[in-house]
Amino acid sequence: MTHTESVLVLDFGGQYTQLIARRVRELGVYSEIHPYNVPIKTIRSLNPSGIILSGSPWSVYDEDAPKSSPQVYDLGVPILGICYGLQLIADQLGGTVDTSAKKEFGKALLQVDKGDDLLAGLNGSTTVWMSHGDALTGLPDGFEPIAHTPNAPICAIRHPKRKIYGVQFHPEVAHTQNGTKILSNFLFQVCGLKGGWTSTHFIETSIERIRKTVGTSRVLCALSGGVDSSVAAILLHKAIGDQLPCIHINNGLMRKGESEKVVEVFREHYRIPLTYIDATDLFLTRLAGVTDPEQKRKVVGKTFIDVFEEESRKLANTPFEFLAQGTLYPDVIESVSFKGPSVTIKTHHNVGGLPKNMKFKLIEPFRELFKDEVREVGRKLGLPESFLERHPFPGPGLAVRVLGEITKEKLHLAREADVIFIDEIRRAGIYNDIWQAFAALLPVRSVGVMGDGRTYDYSVVLRAVTSVDGMTADWARIPPEVLASASNRIINEVRGINRVVYDISSKPPATIEWE
Repeated sequence: MTHTESVLVLDFGGQYTQLIARRVRELGVYSEIHPYNVPIKTIRSLNPSGIILSGSPWSVYDEDAPKSSPQVYDLGVPILGICYGLQLIADQLGGTVDTSAKKEFGKALLQVDKGDDLLAGLNGSTTVWMSHGDALTGLPDGFEPIAHTPNAPICAIRHPKRKIYGVQFHPEVAHTQNGTKILSNFLFQVCGLKGGWTSTHFIETSIERIRKTVGTSRVLCALSGGVDSSVAAILLHKAIGDQLPCIHINNGLMRKGESEKVVEVFREHYRIPLTYIDATDLFLTRLAGVTDPEQKRKVVGKTFIDVFEEESRKLANTPFEFLAQGTLYPDVIESVSFKGPSVTIKTHHNVGGLPKNMKFKLIEPFRELFKDEVREVGRKLGLPESFLERHPFPGPGLAVRVLGEITKEKLHLAREADVIFIDEIRRAGIYNDIWQAFAALLPVRSVGVMGDGRTYDYSVVLRAVTSVDGMTADWARIPPEVLASASNRIINEVRGINRVVYDISSKPPATIEWE
């Protein structure tokens, strides 16, 4: 966190933690998420302008409840506790939390008692979103209540001199009517910030940081052709020019025509040096017989690095020091159990799937950004909208969209079904309304009838979701006639598939990809 103004979000495992950081960024202030138990010396070195304590599924009285160092309150930095964060403030500073209080989930009417600083502009009442099982019943010394609800007599508190605030509700969710106003008040009235963090500012500071980090060294760019790696390649090229040769590895797990398109766009349109490597046989040989999703990711990640290291030796007399990737913040959050008391959901091949002994140092300019923020950076760098709005594609590619063992035949089936599904979505004019859509091949055969004969072929599942950043997602309500057309074409045009189903699971509890 090297920004002049920044807000540190301490994560206690709450379901809305990422949303807090996003809302702060949307208000023009850079924000980072760190685990609740980050050392106090690290917080000092980060020099945050404000600190927000997230919610949590825990109670402060649970034996293993996550608790940050009480020294955080003595840093002289304004603090806002949200839900569990409020209760933690009370617990650590001498207040009382009642674990037998009436639970409250959903909308509630907040009565504002003191409509200044944090609650400025909210005189009277406003709708807020509650999600708590405990309640504050006793204030710590020096604190005063500033709002209440019928079920929570103390719903918001403050210590004006120490600039420590707490709210029982969640201002970061859309259901809280004036949530953005409350967060804005914290940033600009309580913390006294000016704002102004934008994609343009990010580009300028990134270029400066990249040049300082790289110096005269050369950086090898892993160019998959997706939005993230492509925007990263253009940003890095803008920063260090010819110090950045790119390599595109066709691992045999790409979408139909993907590798050819990458070569065409970057060699002919952007004039960026690009080496094309077809390593299909190597990847498929190493993946033979592998069925476990995590093992697939690790095999893809290791093979990826092996090929890069071998090719990098051919490109230079001296080894490359850095490897550039388009890793995103959600990739980091899902892959690494650093975000408070949560668990690793799955390993992303460009985060946790890489071998620990690889010879490259990583440069990941978007490691702190969400997908829509990367798209905005791409717009500022001049990438066409048609390119930026492409749906995300996983690092391990079709390895995680062919469930079970991978073979050339199965990859072909998944690839062809995917092309048809995307084509039908585009025809219907709804491609840009969907965050991600794809076809996954199931390791299931079923009986069917085609013509006058019996078939016993594979089933494919169509998956389409709507989302903002991929951290949460809802299944897309695609018109039945579009699904019917996609199903009809897949079964008729792709020999080997005789059944198509549609996935209506949201994230959570499901993930977007099936593996």
